[in-house]
Amino acid sequence: MAGRLIVRKEVEAAFNAMPASARRKALALRRLIVDTAGRVDGVGELTETLKWGEPAYLTQQSRSGSTIRIGWSAKRPDRVGLFFNCRTTLVDTFRSRFPELEFEGNRALLVPVKSALPKPALQACIESALTYHRTKLRSKSAP
Repeated sequence: MAGRLIVRKEVEAAFNAMPASARRKALALRRLIVDTAGRVDGVGELTETLKWGEPAYLTQQSRSGSTIRIGWSAKRPDRVGLFFNCRTTLVDTFRSRFPELEFEGNRALLVPVKSALPKPALQACIESALTYHRTKLRSKSAP
């Protein structure tokens, strides 16, 4: 993993525990998160950790955003999820902006394992999550 993310053995183990097709999609999502963070001013270095045993990405340094978690479950083996804090408005916003994407409640965006990544839509969603707190503060201070 390049420059903006320190790879942790326990996170690698979580990816390796996924079936091969889900792991490939999850790693592509990880790369998209890291790449998106690298091109958005003010996000800073990401912290990669485990939350609920799944890879999670935090803007711990800048505190600009909300946690993004990558998960796979045998309950939905053909999907990998990008999970967001359910106490935010992120998924509702994504659902209204990108109705073509698949969602689960107010916490997850589901990506089919066997389809190409819808990169522009996913990048926009990831960017919104990585800047959620910064954007929320700006909207509160706006006249």
